[in-house]
Amino acid sequence: MNDPAVEADATSTEAEVNRAAPSVLFVYFSYTKQTLKIVEAMTEAFQQRGWDVQHAAIELTDARYADRFREFPMPHPFRELVGMIPAELRRATAEISVADGAREGGYDLVCVGSPTWWLSTSVPIRSYLESDAARTVLAGTAVATVVVCRRYYGHNLRTVKKLVSGLGARYLDGIHFSYEGGQIRSLLSLLSYLGSGQYRDRYLGVPIPPTNLQDSQLDSARVFANRLADQLEPVSAAADGQSA
Repeated sequence: MNDPAVEADATSTEAEVNRAAPSVLFVYFSYTKQTLKIVEAMTEAFQQRGWDVQHAAIELTDARYADRFREFPMPHPFRELVGMIPAELRRATAEISVADGAREGGYDLVCVGSPTWWLSTSVPIRSYLESDAARTVLAGTAVATVVVCRRYYGHNLRTVKKLVSGLGARYLDGIHFSYEGGQIRSLLSLLSYLGSGQYRDRYLGVPIPPTNLQDSQLDSARVFANRLADQLEPVSAAADGQSA
């Protein structure tokens, strides 16, 4: 005669095995690979918790802008950066290439990696968030924002929140990571790095702080990922239980 307790345990174990892992999609643009560093750090945290993680890098293909970001280091960083100001002021969109993973929905969470360009959301990320593909992916889905910036992040965070909410997403949280130094010296550090691909102590004879992300910020990204997972895992488990 079979033991009901044993059968119950076996059924419970089978349900745990068959339950689909929660899933997260990272949609991002990353010319200097700093946003990618945050994405990779957060990916580690999600994967350690058993999440399925997908990456979808947005590529800027528009002929008006693509040549500015075709190579790194930039031959003329100041000219290329200033050249994007008109598009940013107009809140322009552009032609982009979108990976298949960022065209289909079904994720428990979507994280938008949004670097700041001239105070606000970059052209490629804005272009994606105003696309039909984004509506398909984000409608009814939890969304979080990760902003990597030299100095300014507030308008970028608010813009992404407004755009995804307009697509029917459930905005969950946002975080920003900024570079060291004040307004002028942080700009000099960034220009130095963009033009050389190297970390230098001086630029145009001026002492400059380190640019880009620091290791402690990657640790903060992992903490943020765990916080997001803490909020969503009970919801995901409850949804699985209702559909069983």
